[in-house]
Amino acid sequence: MQKANTLLRKLNTDQGHSFGAWQTFAGAHLARTLSRTGVDWVLIDCEHGNIGDNEMHDAVHAVASCGASPIVRIPENQGWMVKRALDAGAHGILVPMLHSVDDAKKVVQSAKFPPRGKRGFGSPFSVGAFNTKPPLSDWDYLTTANDSLLTIVQIETQEALDCVEDIAKVDGIDVVFVGPFDLGNSIGHPIRENYAPELEQAIARILKAAQQAGKKSGIFCADGDMAMKYANMGFQMISVADDFSSISKGVETELSKIKHASSVDRSKL
Repeated sequence: MQKANTLLRKLNTDQGHSFGAWQTFAGAHLARTLSRTGVDWVLIDCEHGNIGDNEMHDAVHAVASCGASPIVRIPENQGWMVKRALDAGAHGILVPMLHSVDDAKKVVQSAKFPPRGKRGFGSPFSVGAFNTKPPLSDWDYLTTANDSLLTIVQIETQEALDCVEDIAKVDGIDVVFVGPFDLGNSIGHPIRENYAPELEQAIARILKAAQQAGKKSGIFCADGDMAMKYANMGFQMISVADDFSSISKGVETELSKIKHASSVDRSKL
């Protein structure tokens, strides 16, 4: 099962770099399209995206069918939301808006089967999101899920930043992930164009906390240039694009070529 989790496998090889895309629109076809670009994972955003429970289920299996890892960002730190994402077959969950060590411990309890946690067992859908030979059985899933699924927590509040070293040490947390926009807002340095030095210092602190705790680190990046910067800094799970921006920028770029042309031979259009 671990080998079928592309993100987990990538994080545990070489420098651990793993690059992904953010999905905010609903649609299995879109999920497959993103997955076929060569990314290691697709983040299915149920917090800020326009993706409901049914669409999340469909997207998880669409991503997994292409060999990428479906990672679900749930709307908030609620046990039933963790259950829905993992029962759909997600290879990992990203939990936003942590504020304390207890919040991190709560995530682990929701994400792990007993005796490490309190997750209930019974979904018929989870096994279908892992491409294994022979096919994964329910028993295989139950007995290997705790060590094969990724529990990722997002550090994006002043409160979480203040205790990030202790959050990173929580047993069962696999990846400490930076949400730079809300983090900037929370510490009083919202992002307009460039990151304030205080925000960069906060990001560096989060990276150091993850490294010292022996955990993986991640960060949201809007494009490849930003992703390269933070990969070189030492981050491992890094986004490179999102669907909304990629579509709008792509159309704007192509449209501008014809709109801004000095002359157009309309007879050839």
